[in-house]
Amino acid sequence: MLNEARLFRLFEDLCAINAPPLMESDCVSFARRFLADNGLEVWEDDAGKRLGGNANNLIAKLPANSAGAPSIFFSAHFDTVEPTAGLEIELRDDVYYSKSDTILGADDKAGMAPAIEAVLSVKEAKEPHGDVYLVLSVAEEIGLKGAFACEIESLGVDFGYVFDTGPPVGSFVTKVGTQDKIHALVKGKPAHAGKDPEHGINAIQAAAAGIAKMRVGRLDGDTTANVGLISGGTATNVVPAEVAFWMEARSMNLADLDAQVEHMIACVQEGAKQYGATAEISKQRMYEGYDIPKEKSVVQIGLEAASNLGFDFPLRCTLGGSDANAFNAKGVPTIVAGTGMKEIHTHDEHVAKKDLVDLARLAVEIIRVSSRSARP
Repeated sequence: MLNEARLFRLFEDLCAINAPPLMESDCVSFARRFLADNGLEVWEDDAGKRLGGNANNLIAKLPANSAGAPSIFFSAHFDTVEPTAGLEIELRDDVYYSKSDTILGADDKAGMAPAIEAVLSVKEAKEPHGDVYLVLSVAEEIGLKGAFACEIESLGVDFGYVFDTGPPVGSFVTKVGTQDKIHALVKGKPAHAGKDPEHGINAIQAAAAGIAKMRVGRLDGDTTANVGLISGGTATNVVPAEVAFWMEARSMNLADLDAQVEHMIACVQEGAKQYGATAEISKQRMYEGYDIPKEKSVVQIGLEAASNLGFDFPLRCTLGGSDANAFNAKGVPTIVAGTGMKEIHTHDEHVAKKDLVDLARLAVEIIRVSSRSARP
């Protein structure tokens, strides 16, 4: 039923198109033409204008041919963490790698191509199905911005699946933690480092004192924290007047998350005070976590489809965010399906042909199972 040659060609074509966040227009245009040429209803929203990017979220619809079945969606994102201009794809033992000095971009083209192939295969086979949507987003890698800009609730979908996490295929993420980001600006006082350093207040030293007090890394099974970016100073002969740094914390438990964030803020303030500096601190909740109960239709249908294909993997939880966080926040039950992409966000990223096929098979089976179910 699946057209494997078309699936592999589509994956290769998608990977070959450069699509960093907010610059996905070429890839969106390609996908729009491809979907329209294959008979789906296709349109874009206005996410690009709202986000300051050059591309919109792309939505495609396969209209129902079976009354009463749930309306479902599959989702993946266009953007990659690094530019892929000049990408050369290499196939080794039926596994795709980047031969060039770029990442492959399997995150998330290894989710997108199987989702598209599954919908086209069901359409061509004229199997019974409810409304099936493809919701293909932009700007996921910089904070799920495309998904938050997407008015998915207007589609009237009952639930959906985001194809955007690592293996094994056939597993589902049903519980995800919450993430907060913290920005700190420590202000000292400039002075000539050789002539009169005692007249200055070293902002880098003050920031370092605060960071040294923090609990970071894996704090327990449910909570992590990190200081990830730092920038400050102007020259070695100037006592630095300012230093900015960015931190994050994630947790399955909101009380623990709030406590960790307050701890990190307090450490910054204490470090600044220790050296006579000041600190300006802001925090932002990047996304809320979710916990979809096993008895919900979106989980039950996914598990039945996986079982029908011989996949027998437990449900998973993670602290990693995805577009599912945004869709759940908008009231649309969504879980994340495991894909075959490995070593993501690195230049060793790769995905096996078999996993692309298995994910497409799983998506087809989800459509089949959902077509036999009543709307929740």
